[in-house]
Amino acid sequence: MMRLTAAAAAALLLAGCASFSSDGGFDKVIELTKDRTGQAAKWQRTASDTESAHKRSAEILNGPLTADGAVELALLNNPGLQASYAELGIAEADLVRAGRLANPSFRFGRISGGGITEIDRSVMFTILGLLTMPAATEVEQRRFEQAQYQAASTTVGLAADTRKAFFSAVASQDLVKYYQRVKEAADASNELARRMVQAGNFNKLSQMRQQAFYADATSQLARAQHRATAERERLVRLLGLSANRSALKLPDRLPDLPSRPLEPKDAEQTAMDKRLDVQMAKRSSDATAKALGLTRATRFVNVLNVGYANKSQTGEERENGYEIELELPIFDFGTARTARAESAYMQSLQRTAEVAVNAQSEVRESYSAYRTAYDLAKHNRDEVVPLKKRISDENLLRYNGMLIGVFELLADSRDQVRSVTDYVESLRDYWIAETNLQTALTGRSPGESGSLSRPSAISSAAGGDAAH
Repeated sequence: MMRLTAAAAAALLLAGCASFSSDGGFDKVIELTKDRTGQAAKWQRTASDTESAHKRSAEILNGPLTADGAVELALLNNPGLQASYAELGIAEADLVRAGRLANPSFRFGRISGGGITEIDRSVMFTILGLLTMPAATEVEQRRFEQAQYQAASTTVGLAADTRKAFFSAVASQDLVKYYQRVKEAADASNELARRMVQAGNFNKLSQMRQQAFYADATSQLARAQHRATAERERLVRLLGLSANRSALKLPDRLPDLPSRPLEPKDAEQTAMDKRLDVQMAKRSSDATAKALGLTRATRFVNVLNVGYANKSQTGEERENGYEIELELPIFDFGTARTARAESAYMQSLQRTAEVAVNAQSEVRESYSAYRTAYDLAKHNRDEVVPLKKRISDENLLRYNGMLIGVFELLADSRDQVRSVTDYVESLRDYWIAETNLQTALTGRSPGESGSLSRPSAISSAAGGDAAH
């Protein structure tokens, strides 16, 4: 009885140590997110948090939006992101449960007959759960850390998607103005050609060419207007705006191209050290390894209960004692559970290797895309646009000297505007490539889906049976 009392006391002590943290593990998410995006993740857990988020959102929407402001808005308002943070609470609940002994079971039996009544009572505690509690707690602790990294990865992914959507929305809005100019020039040339044909000063074929230019410009403008609407609405969805979406004010143009491109040092090693998906894969393998050890420890004994029991019978003195319940490994020797855990561990190792190889490759690819986008934008800004401007100025002089006609001048004007639109698009591509590069270096795969999903179940599959 003394040993049983000591075991029960130890169980109560360990169970008392298992409690919920004050921050729900979110401080780690804030640290990981701020280090990679410059913005702190925000979890709206109370009405006060929600009210503060609404006030801050109103302040940001008061003026023209910036890329950093868009990211902050998304972290404040995106409902999918806020929903994904609930996975932290689920993981912490599993951790706390692993540190608490299972509730004891009470058994009662009553048999009567022939004027005699026999009553059996027992209170059973699971001893195996007590013995494996430290290992099980460590497994759940690693899964909780995995959930923290998953929450940070989801946040970083949303921040990257928001930045890219912001640049696309600003560029699309800016392009509408230039396509409007092309359409106005085509409209003018089409109207002039129509009048000249009526006056007999222009042939029908040339007039139809001007009309084709006008039709093409009209189609381009319509597509550009829809693209601007679509990109704006995509940004609105990421920002989580609903009733106040009309308050969203985009800047007139994209940020200028930097004077020189980034040249990250030891980019591949940086990805190995800081990328969240790499860190998550490593922790998943560690958690699966711990689960494998727990599975092996409980291979033959999966149920071991002990408890106090007493028996009373009519006219007899009550009898006291203890009762032990042990699962006998006759049909199942635990080989299936062990084999399953070992396969899950080998699977996690190979997936970790896959993530590492992919991360290094994606960094190299992202940097190539970044440099190409920078060089193209710089080329358009420094070479193409100025050249088209000089050609336009020269054609204007030739027109004033009556060396070319008005249609050639209008065609040149359209050509010049197209060179500007090409530069806007290349500048947009640069900022998107820059975002992808930063994501590939410290966040996750730039091509990873932005879906908000719960943490990987690889480690859970390995240890699911061992905790029973």
